[in-house]
Amino acid sequence: MSDSPIDGSRCRGRGEERMGVTNTRAALVATLAILPFALLGCGSDAEETAERQPGRAPAEEAAAKSRERVQAYLDAMIAKDVAAGRSQLCAPAQEGFDAAATGPNGDFADHFTVSGATITDVRAGASGQEVSTEITVTSGSRRATRPLLFTVTRSGADWCVASEAPGGHTPEPSVTP
Repeated sequence: MSDSPIDGSRCRGRGEERMGVTNTRAALVATLAILPFALLGCGSDAEETAERQPGRAPAEEAAAKSRERVQAYLDAMIAKDVAAGRSQLCAPAQEGFDAAATGPNGDFADHFTVSGATITDVRAGASGQEVSTEITVTSGSRRATRPLLFTVTRSGADWCVASEAPGGHTPEPSVTP
């Protein structure tokens, strides 16, 4: 008698099972239908953060822009192009540059030639990006290589060389995975 439809317990059990499977499938379908919309906004946080903080640039951009500015200045030194060198400097540094650039100790002095210049290190510093270089200077038959440290900062939407000083950093060892 347990197989009889009158009992109902057996039918009730099957119906509940099927109902549970149907509800699970419906929940899964609903979740999969909603998931793309929920994920639509994911991944845009980095762009939004950069837009909210216009004064802060990603480290990679800061290093690249600093390297570009210093390389342009070094190229100007080698070419003895005072105007090109001046254009890489921040406005406050341009006045001092104008007074000293072609003087006896200036970067663009006539009595020596910059025969080589290499960027050896770029890193974040207290006042901006610090770019270490080695400058090879020739004067007559004498040749000397000296380290120079440039500080590059952001000025509005652009980057510029804020200062130059003797010395530099030892390059950081590269990490290999």
